[in-house]
Amino acid sequence: MATDSVPTTTLELRSTVTEDGQVTLALRSGDVPSPSEDQVVVQVQAAPINPSDLGMLFAGADLATAAAVDGDMPSVSAELSEAALAGSAGRLGKPMPCGNEGAGTVIAAGSGAQAQALVGKVVGFLSGNAYAEYRTLHVSQCLAMPDGTTAAQAAAAFVNPLTALGMVETMRVEGHTALLHTVGASNLGLMLNRICQDDGVGLVNIVRRPEHVALLRDMGAEHVCDSSSDSYGDDLREALRATGATIAFDAIGGGDQAGVILSAMERVASEALEFSRYGSDTHKQVYVYGGLNRGPTTFNRSFGMSWSIGGWLLTPFLARIGQAAADALRARVAAEITTTFASSYGMELSLAEAVNPDTVKRYGAMATGDKALITG
Repeated sequence: MATDSVPTTTLELRSTVTEDGQVTLALRSGDVPSPSEDQVVVQVQAAPINPSDLGMLFAGADLATAAAVDGDMPSVSAELSEAALAGSAGRLGKPMPCGNEGAGTVIAAGSGAQAQALVGKVVGFLSGNAYAEYRTLHVSQCLAMPDGTTAAQAAAAFVNPLTALGMVETMRVEGHTALLHTVGASNLGLMLNRICQDDGVGLVNIVRRPEHVALLRDMGAEHVCDSSSDSYGDDLREALRATGATIAFDAIGGGDQAGVILSAMERVASEALEFSRYGSDTHKQVYVYGGLNRGPTTFNRSFGMSWSIGGWLLTPFLARIGQAAADALRARVAAEITTTFASSYGMELSLAEAVNPDTVKRYGAMATGDKALITG
């Protein structure tokens, strides 16, 4: 498509926090800039709603209060607590774009060779404004997919795949030999399970339901611990003993899970040692990378003195490993997008349906197996 025939406007989602303690997610009209030399125009055909997207969409609002807003365009509002409002001070009154990633077909490009090479191809992209009909993007934001890949298959080519790969790379860089993950049955968890099987890495999966244990077992996972089981503590220590995992990635954040994991790691590490009041010298690391539980992180220091709890984010990790290594990870994602990095969805939504209050309450729950994909 020639650039002079590319749409100049697009429907898009914008989220606005106001001083009265409300957040409004609205469908509105936006501009589609003409592509410069190294830019392309993508017709967005699929974009997932990841847990990391909810913060921008609703700013930590209580989604039980979600209600339709009267107006010319569909929109929904929800109430913010005082703490959530205070945490959103920097975005008050600003209609913020939403959607970390998506996929679609390149329908126009600037004059640059890299941009022109993408015309007609399905690409995954990372943008921060994916919830729209069209987007103008730099070629560096795009990842070309193998022929025959659909936009739905390519929609989640960045956040979960690169996060899962980043966890394994972080494990290696920091000198650990196996890892633990707390939401083993999530889309990301299933990817991580496949990566670890392919790469021969020991993995301990923590889940919260017996059916999730069965799901992972059917996928070949060897070590799956159900945190709702009476035998959870024993099962966790046995899995840590078998794998030697001393690094964990926790998507839950709140509650006592981080401390439970560190205590189990310490108990296993101390089994063959003489007693020391300072515990073992095995360093135990828990990285919190999500906030499915927004409550405080609590723990009892029953795991010696060699331990750390910290935050982990994808973007700083990619900067840390450098462009060449990051490009190698992206190439692996593209090559295995329908296998290792395949995603599944429980619902498909239009942009308008994404602001329906009942739908908001459903996808906002982030239930395992019910992930949402915006498809138009």
